Amino acid sequence: QVQLVESGGGLVQSGGSLKLSCAASRRTFSAYGMGWFRQAPGKEREFVVSISSSGSTTYYADSVKGRFTISRDNAKNTVYLQMNSLKPEDTAVYYCAARSGPAAKVIREEYDYWGQGTQVTVSS
Repeated sequence: QVQLVESGGGLVQSGGSLKLSCAASRRTFSAYGMGWFRQAPGKEREFVVSISSSGSTTYYADSVKGRFTISRDNAKNTVYLQMNSLKPEDTAVYYCAARSGPAAKVIREEYDYWGQGTQVTVSS
């Protein structure tokens, strides 16, 4: 079992930045592919970005390419999401996810463990 705890959400103006963190409970964190998903009110949970266990492979949703950056620190069992140039349409609950395998994936069903989510609100 892996417990994931997100932090760093909040309210920011359009054009601003936030950095989300996701701390994992397992020492085998370095073996897990990780991802960030988001869910806006009334919408399905959607893929944002993912990273392989080594950090060598990343995937980004088209809507966030060039603005968001995922990274991980395996020594700290933590994955990060740097979000720049935020837009009101980025407003959502952001979820960290882990999968029992090293590859980065973009499909929600590929992930086995989920955090509780952190709210990001971007005002116009």
